[in-house]
Amino acid sequence: MKSLQNQNVVVVGGSRGVGRSIVEAALGEGATVLAIARGAGDLKQLAWERPGLRTLSADATAETAPEAVFDALAPDVLVVCAGALAPAAPIQEQSWEAFSANWEMDVKASFLFCREALKGRLKPGSRVLLIASGAAISGGPPNSGGYAGAKRMQIFLAGHCQKESDRLGLGLRFMALSPARIMPGTGVGDRGIDGIAAYMGIRPADFLASMTDMQTPADVGRAVIQLATGKPQGSSFTVSGSGLAAAA
Repeated sequence: MKSLQNQNVVVVGGSRGVGRSIVEAALGEGATVLAIARGAGDLKQLAWERPGLRTLSADATAETAPEAVFDALAPDVLVVCAGALAPAAPIQEQSWEAFSANWEMDVKASFLFCREALKGRLKPGSRVLLIASGAAISGGPPNSGGYAGAKRMQIFLAGHCQKESDRLGLGLRFMALSPARIMPGTGVGDRGIDGIAAYMGIRPADFLASMTDMQTPADVGRAVIQLATGKPQGSSFTVSGSGLAAAA
């Protein structure tokens, strides 16, 4: 029997990049999967490529989004992977709108869905995973605006929500997973690689050559399955080329 057989998995931000890999990993483990994204075109293409996948076009930062999503499919596993592209300019050249983009998208979506979970919309035993970033631990490059801070807030949020679930006796499991290295082949990764390389005055290929122990989107998908089906201690984890590990 597959590890997620008879389980419902909802992936917010599931149409591309890391989110798509999580969708594919969950489907491979026998789950009923609902992919959420703003772009109806990307969802339609993904559903065509992955028969049996359910999709819903929605803005994850809308106040009504969690209720609409949970009405469409009550998740046993909820993964929030939606995120904005990080800025790619020195701080003095950024507007507040650009600097705060990841707070308004990544953090807000995580907050809204976690808040709804804590209101009793998920059954005991449900797992909530927030996809953060290794930048939350390393601090990220100085031209990435509020990206690292936003991703760190997702880690804090998972920990805070776990404590609140425990206090209320809800029986929920909240976790944050941080891919340790930037990932080429994803929208966020490619934008980040180009931005960091330009800031450092080197070629993107040279920046990538300096990276070690890199994970792939497929590695992230496998790590999500491990966290969703296992009983790990703690609420913050990282995944690198070496695999899944508890965050220090």
